Amino acid sequence: MNDENVTGQFRDRLEDLAAEIGHARRHMDLGHLAALCYCEVRPWARYAGESRLADLSWRLAIQPLPLDRAEFLAQIDGLIEELEEACMRAGVDTAANTLRRARSGS
Repeated sequence: MNDENVTGQFRDRLEDLAAEIGHARRHMDLGHLAALCYCEVRPWARYAGESRLADLSWRLAIQPLPLDRAEFLAQIDGLIEELEEACMRAGVDTAANTLRRARSGS
């Protein structure tokens, strides 16, 4: 992604996504996390040219249900980590920090 693609509303949406996902992750709201990762992250990532993030979101949505909560959270954390990196590439460091803290449980 280049900074020219992530401006204005695009950057604002990225910050909003980070806040929503961070909140859902900290509160272990698995249903909300799943919905956000597919319904919100994927369209944003596709539009931003973040194909790896879009692919992770797609694979998470079409896979069979994980056998346990820990496995699902590990997969969500992988997607969140990729979203953190997208935030850093876009220069939205506060959003990246929000996601990092949510993953670490802080």
